[in-house]
Amino acid sequence: MTSAELLPYELALVMPVYNEEACISSVVRSWFDELLNNNINFKMIVLDDGSVDNTAVVLEQFKANPRIDIIRKENNGHGPTILKGYRFAADIASWVFQTDSDDEIQPCHFSNLWAKRGSYDALFGVRRDRSQTISHRLISKVSRWLIYSLLGTAVEDVNVPYRLIRGPLMREIIGSIPLNTFAPNIIISGVLAKKNLRIYNYPVPCEGRRTGRSSIVNWKLFKYALKSLLQTILYTRITMKKK
Repeated sequence: MTSAELLPYELALVMPVYNEEACISSVVRSWFDELLNNNINFKMIVLDDGSVDNTAVVLEQFKANPRIDIIRKENNGHGPTILKGYRFAADIASWVFQTDSDDEIQPCHFSNLWAKRGSYDALFGVRRDRSQTISHRLISKVSRWLIYSLLGTAVEDVNVPYRLIRGPLMREIIGSIPLNTFAPNIIISGVLAKKNLRIYNYPVPCEGRRTGRSSIVNWKLFKYALKSLLQTILYTRITMKKK
C-alpha cells in the first residue's frame, strides 16, 4: 500500500507502556479525548511491554473501544516496543504520532503540531523545563553532541517521545532498523535530518514524572547511552554503504 489516500486512518498514535498502573487510565483517556476533539479519524495503539504491576488489568477497560488497540507483549524494552508499534501504525495511517505513557508532556500541545502538518514531513516537540539529575543532564548533552556530529541538527530534541511523522515516510525508514534497537527514535531523527526533509520543532513543557519512577537508574544510563550511540553509528555506516 503506497498511497496515503488508501490508508484507513488519518492518524495512528503509538504509546509504549511499562508499569504505569497509577496513571495509564487517565493518560489513555486524555489522549483519546484530545484526538476526538480535533475531529481526527484515528487509531490508538497501546503496547504493554510485559508490565509486572496491574497495568494490564487497568488497560482491560479500553479493549471494547474500536479506536483503541491494546497489545500485550513480552518484555523486550522501550525501543523494540516502539518499533513494533510503528510497524502497525505506518501500515494503517497517513500520519504516525508517538508519545510515552508517563504523562510528562500533555496532550493539549498536540493540536499545535497537527495544525501545521500540511507544511512538514515530520514535527517534533522540544522539551522545555525538563527536570533531570546531574548525571542525566551530562549524558543527554554528550549524547546530543555526538548524534548531532553524526547526523545533523535539524531535529532539536533527537529522542523526544512527542513526534508526528508522515506514515509512508515512517514505513520507509523503519524497514531497515533492526528490531532490537535500543533507541530507534534517535536513528529516525538522524535519517530525517540527513534526508533534508521539512522538519518543524515546537517547544513543549515537560512536567516531569508524577507517578512511579524511571526504570533506568544512573549506572544503567551510561550503559544504555553507549549502546544507543554504537547502534546509531553502525546503522549510519550500513546506510551510507548502501548509497
